[in-house]
Amino acid sequence: MTSYDTIAVEPLGGSIGAVIRGVDLGAPLSNAQAAEVHAAFLANSVVFFRDQDLDDPERQKRAARLFGEPVAIPFVKSLDGHPEIIDIVKEAEDVGKYNFGGNWHTDTSFLETPAMGSLLYALDVPPRGGDTLFADLYAAYETLSDGLKRSLEGMTALHSGIRSYGSQSKFQGGRNTSVSMAIDANEEGDKLIEHPVVRTHPETGRKGLFVNPNYTIRFRDWSEAESKPLLDFLYAHAIRDEFVCRFRWERGSVAVWDNRCLMHRAVNDYEGHRRHMRRVTLQGDRPH
Repeated sequence: MTSYDTIAVEPLGGSIGAVIRGVDLGAPLSNAQAAEVHAAFLANSVVFFRDQDLDDPERQKRAARLFGEPVAIPFVKSLDGHPEIIDIVKEAEDVGKYNFGGNWHTDTSFLETPAMGSLLYALDVPPRGGDTLFADLYAAYETLSDGLKRSLEGMTALHSGIRSYGSQSKFQGGRNTSVSMAIDANEEGDKLIEHPVVRTHPETGRKGLFVNPNYTIRFRDWSEAESKPLLDFLYAHAIRDEFVCRFRWERGSVAVWDNRCLMHRAVNDYEGHRRHMRRVTLQGDRPH
């Protein structure tokens, strides 16, 4: 287990996830502390902080730069004056609507350069529920049989935003959108982008699965019907209990996750209550 001199790191899940204490993300960090925070991020894939004050968008973006470079994303309206930030809101009156982020997914895998990660900050949380789940795609790959690993090596899959942001998506025409969010679903979301099924992390060198139920459509040169049984197996395998950690939000909590080696899902169990999160997305690279 890695030891740290300037921060306290408390593992949260058996496979991924840790709470970091002793850090004020709203203030400049020393070089040593910044290096240890980043090391803990790479070691745990998703890290959490409590009792932070990042209400100022500029302060939140500065905190995000500890992990990567903030970048704008398509389809979801950004915070005015801050194209790198989106507000993720479900209002009390949004009963029965789709919960944004409610399917297992890897952020923006429908882009040629998917997000490296995200920093999510809690502004308003329900009295109970509204947790986020994270699944370890390193462990999901590493525990496959040698035969299946060999089969997946060299395979690619087609990803698209068609189900969420395309011309016939669940958000098309304003359907399912919170009264406090604006999503521009259009034909740009119908595009297909090809990525390897097994991705090598550019910083750790570890291999992990790189498919997800929300944006992966099919394997290259396979039909959707042919792809479905194997994809469904991989999805079910990836969310085995021992690979998943669950985070309970409080006002002022922060999560920073590594999009290159996990997927996540927002749990929709707080109907009739408000939940307001603010996300900075981080620039990624082309998966290899």
